[in-house]
Amino acid sequence: MASGHKLIIMRHAKAGELPGGPDFERSLRPRGRRNAQSAGAWLAGCGLVPDLVLCSKARRARQTWQYVSEELPGEPEVVMDERLYDANAGDLLNIFADTRASVGTLLYVGHNPAAGEAAKALTFTPVDFPTSAIAVVTIAGGWPELADGAGELVATWTPREEP
Repeated sequence: MASGHKLIIMRHAKAGELPGGPDFERSLRPRGRRNAQSAGAWLAGCGLVPDLVLCSKARRARQTWQYVSEELPGEPEVVMDERLYDANAGDLLNIFADTRASVGTLLYVGHNPAAGEAAKALTFTPVDFPTSAIAVVTIAGGWPELADGAGELVATWTPREEP
């Protein structure tokens, strides 16, 4: 992987339905738990360990981070941010731009379509974003300079579909 700041954009893992309940409280299905663990193992295998995690407060995103984190070394700072639940790509870029300069690798765990749109905006490259998908973007400048085209897509990961 190239040096510099790295932004790891991850869509939450596969969640079930919650008939009659709020979307915010949907939890992971067994496949989602397995895929989140596989995503964490892939990140660890690539040496992609975040310094800071920005995670949506939605249950499925929090659970995704829980299973991803079990596969990673260390204990990064984790911020559960309510703004991430309804954020669009522009909102995400503004939130990421506020990251401290000391953070080398930032992981976002959240929702689509914002995840895919943010990756595309930063890299001008369309990225497929099924549940649990990951895009790794290197940022040439600092976090405050995040803007359309400011990054390079250096890796992607999607889970193998399991029954």
